[in-house]
Amino acid sequence: MSLIQTFATSAVAIAERRRGKLGQAIYAGRPGRVLQRNFFALKSSTWMGVVSGFVEPVFYLLAFGLGIGQIIGNLSDGAGNPVSYSQYIAPALLATSAMNGAIYDSTWNVFFKMHFAKLYQTMLHTSLGSLDVAIGEIGWALLRGTVYAIGFMVVVTPMGLVTSWYGLLAIPAATLIAFGFASVGMAVTSYLTSFQQMSWVNFFMLPMFMFSGTFFPISVYPEPIQYLVMAMPLWQGVEMIRGLTLGIIDAALFIHIGYFLLMTIGGMIFTTRRLTALFMR
Repeated sequence: MSLIQTFATSAVAIAERRRGKLGQAIYAGRPGRVLQRNFFALKSSTWMGVVSGFVEPVFYLLAFGLGIGQIIGNLSDGAGNPVSYSQYIAPALLATSAMNGAIYDSTWNVFFKMHFAKLYQTMLHTSLGSLDVAIGEIGWALLRGTVYAIGFMVVVTPMGLVTSWYGLLAIPAATLIAFGFASVGMAVTSYLTSFQQMSWVNFFMLPMFMFSGTFFPISVYPEPIQYLVMAMPLWQGVEMIRGLTLGIIDAALFIHIGYFLLMTIGGMIFTTRRLTALFMR
């Protein structure tokens, strides 16, 4: 018996045992199978699709940090200390890199699997539950976001743009950012039914990237706009990583962490419920 036949037999057996058991229909303890499937699919992907989300923030750093930054001069780091423009935008672009990796996999990839490949319908007719699929897919998007963040750190650290040992915590912080965006990204995508609706993802992402304190302090905005920006997830991520890379540790750090924990939990709950409603009636 081949390995695939063994997996299939095992999956059918588990699916039959869990029939009528609500708890096991939601979670069978097998999200690793979803990760395994995505890993095999990745090996057949083109390298351009894998690295595109990482390259974009690097280009922004080179163009703005090393280009326009020579004209702008220093900015305040939030604690009143002057920092170079490159040091100011590098942590913001690190947060953006984590976001890009997570959003790519949790929106466009999920949309294709849901509406064209019909992959989730197939998965949920096996031993997998809706929470297994949610954890597996969100975990895969989390991995991509983390890899992008690590790659970006490898670029900026030799450039002297990480000025504190707390910057080592920027990687787990970026992982948390990726987790939050992946969870909400998949939850939102599960409600979208057409490519036209998917354009709303970009409509939301681009302004958030441009205006969330990525390239300049939000103090330039009127106060009501500042509060609106502060509610955005990317601003929370930018401030969290900027504080770590510049050595600014205060109570706001824990607010940012709590924000992404709530974002992750909420997204996971909505995704699980939505997959259950769509495919496990």
